[in-house]
Order: sequence, then C-alpha cells, then structure tokens
Amino acid sequence: MLHLNGVLAPTSGSVAVSGLPVVREHLLDVRRRVGIVFRDPDDQLFMTTVAQDVAFGPRNLGLSPAEVDQRVADALDAVGMGDVADRAPHHLSFGQKRRVAVATVPAMRPEILVLDEPSSNLDPASRRELAEIVDGPDITVLMVTHDLPYALQLCRAVGRPLGRPGRGGRRDRGRAGRRGADARAPSRAAVRVRPEVGAGAHAPLSCVSR
Repeated sequence: MLHLNGVLAPTSGSVAVSGLPVVREHLLDVRRRVGIVFRDPDDQLFMTTVAQDVAFGPRNLGLSPAEVDQRVADALDAVGMGDVADRAPHHLSFGQKRRVAVATVPAMRPEILVLDEPSSNLDPASRRELAEIVDGPDITVLMVTHDLPYALQLCRAVGRPLGRPGRGGRRDRGRAGRRGADARAPSRAAVRVRPEVGAGAHAPLSCVSR
C-alpha cells in the first residue's frame, strides 16, 4: 500500500499511478493524487485540534489560508465531523477519529483514496457510517481488508495479493467471481468474494470501488 505514494520502493518491477511512475522526481505529484488512511487513526492524527490535522496537508501544498479553511470545512462536513473542528483528537471516540482521519485525505483533493482495514475495531453503527462516507465521493477507492462483507458492499473489483498460497498450498493469483450476466455492470455489488480454503483464506483482499 505504501508503494502507491513512494513511502516504500519496490525491490523489483515498478509502480505507476495514473500513468505516472512512482519515482523520486514525480513523488510530489504522485502524493497529490494518492491519499492514504492508516489502519490506526492515532498514527495519522498528531496536531492539537481536529481542524489543524485536516489542514496539515493543504497547508503543505502552499494553498492560501482562505482555501485551506474552506477545504477543512468541506472535508469535515463530508464526514459529519464539522462540529468537532476545535476539539483535540484524543478526546474523540475511535470511530470519530477514524472519520477525521478519512477527512484528512479529501482535503487534499486526491484522485485515489487508499484505506487500510477501514472497518477494523469499529462497532456496527460506526461501520455503517464509514461505509456511507466512503461510498459518497466520486473518487477511486482502494481498500485493503479482511472484512469480506464490507468488501462486497463497497467494491466492484476484488483481488488477493499475488503469490499467496491458496487451496492445497498452491500459489494462487487471486480470484473474484462476478454476479449477473454482464461482468461490466458498474454496480457496487457486482463482485462476489470467494474466500479460498487453507492458508490463503487469511490473506487480505484488495478491492477497488470505482
């Protein structure tokens, strides 16, 4: 996942985002296109207030104070957290922290939103709220998850990592079966996830929602 914005470099092969190679000379542009939400929001929220956390990225883009303030307000409103802008992140519940962490990414206006285990440690109500947030923006979402129902709900393309052992210990390329006669239908429920038997069943899924 961290290869997508150049935090990690591949030991072989190459990575490209929107046709742009993820190499040193393109890192700034790539990181404007890809926003990552970590599994633990405490790894992502480090400023004194929620608003300052969401503003951190836009300020580093060199935007004007007025533009930064507008992006912060829009991002927090989009995740239903506009009323906690002046609160300290450590005073929020885990589900609220997750939503604020998500808000830090659309504030950057990326092309791709990457989520690492977004449903982990959330109660059912928080899971539903997060699903509505992720399902809303017109943006490509890449989600890494062990939560098969969540993947089925939100994603239209699903795959397992290459080279994981699958049924009977064989190395498997991952698979996803499509529902319905037309495999090209854009429905969010167009993918049926079929977990493999054996060690490969514990491999996380990567899925794309748009």
